[in-house]
Amino acid sequence: MKQLLKKCRLLLVVVVLAAPVFAFAQQTDTTLDLRGAIQLSLNNSKQLKLSSAKVEQALASVSEAKNNQLPDLKVSGAYYYLTKPHINISPDLSSNDDDDNSSDDSNSGSSFPNVHQAVYGMLTASLPIFAGGKITNGIKSAQYLAEAAKLDAGNDKEEVIQNTIEAYNNLYKAIATVKLVQENLATAKQRVKDFQSMEANGIVARNDLMKVELQESNVELALLDAENNRKIANYNFNIMLGLNDSTVIGIDSSDIDNDENVPSLSDLENLARSNRFDYLALLDRQQAAEYNTKVVKGNQYPSLAFAGGYMAADIPKALSLYNVVNVGVSVSYDIGSLYKNNAKVRQAKAEEKILAISRDKLNDDIHTQIYTAYNNYFEALKKIDVYKVAIAQAEENYRITKNKYDNSLETTTNLLDADVALLQAKINYEYARADAAVVYNKIYETVGTLNKKFNNLQ
Repeated sequence: MKQLLKKCRLLLVVVVLAAPVFAFAQQTDTTLDLRGAIQLSLNNSKQLKLSSAKVEQALASVSEAKNNQLPDLKVSGAYYYLTKPHINISPDLSSNDDDDNSSDDSNSGSSFPNVHQAVYGMLTASLPIFAGGKITNGIKSAQYLAEAAKLDAGNDKEEVIQNTIEAYNNLYKAIATVKLVQENLATAKQRVKDFQSMEANGIVARNDLMKVELQESNVELALLDAENNRKIANYNFNIMLGLNDSTVIGIDSSDIDNDENVPSLSDLENLARSNRFDYLALLDRQQAAEYNTKVVKGNQYPSLAFAGGYMAADIPKALSLYNVVNVGVSVSYDIGSLYKNNAKVRQAKAEEKILAISRDKLNDDIHTQIYTAYNNYFEALKKIDVYKVAIAQAEENYRITKNKYDNSLETTTNLLDADVALLQAKINYEYARADAAVVYNKIYETVGTLNKKFNNLQ
């Protein structure tokens, strides 16, 4: 009995984890091929929408840097209401040996104008001529950062495509698992009927009937698990594609294909250095950092600009100014930058060094990723060949065992073992095909050409 339970548990595990390539006979709301699924994923990816927003932000920074070339214009004005001043002259100031002067002062005080308001307006303009290269270098730095943001968006697109491929295959496995369990359940039910009839006629022992009945119960439990796994995979895929949560998706199994025509490792590495978005983005950030260092160094130089202005003022009964125009050149120099700017320069150079080291590290990572994906793919192809042979061996083993069982030369347990072995061989073969399809596309993701492989999806 312990051996029976062990064999049944093995069958349950095999069935639950299996993923053959048969289509799942269920009513579906939509059937997607891989290309269509990828396009939906790209259209609805929140990650790509975030990347697009970051690109817009970087382009706005470029415009902001270019605006520093434009003149600065400032307008200011004011209106003041003035109360009538009360003037009390000190006796010490009013006493004077010179009566004439005293008389003049008295007359002057009595003639103080009655001013109640004052108005003035001013317009100033400044056009930079020289700023130590901060403006032009700032524009260059912003432009390289904008290009890096665009490349980051391209890299995100590659990741979204690969994630969609993996999710597509996962749903395919889940659907196929349900189909396999349903087929096994139908077979198990028929086997129970056959054994019940044989047991009633005394052909098989009661113990053999219990074995097949227990197998049927285990398969029914496996079907519940498989259905739940399919629903979860379908739900997650709907979220990724932007579809309604309840949409039942069908999978086109023809997309599970493989191609042995893969470029060599050296060719793949060359492709990566000219196409991989994160590598190219890092190069642009290095350029931006170099120009940023020049911007920081520009603080050590004086700034020169054309300057001009217009002013008008009116103080009734006291003063009026109109058409006061000034034009000239202004110079400013922050003397403190001579001893304060060195720390900022060191920071900027440190940023350059960090990016250079990051580039070397990414170079190593790219080499490792390509090597891993390349070898994983050819390992999967070898597994396919091995499982083809295993299927032939398992089929022959099952045929011999079945013939012996029909002639009462084999036990029910051995027959079930042979059936499980055949099933496992077929499952392994289909799993290898599906895994090879994922790893095959992974190779192109590691070199940054996955979107090109699907003809530049938008």
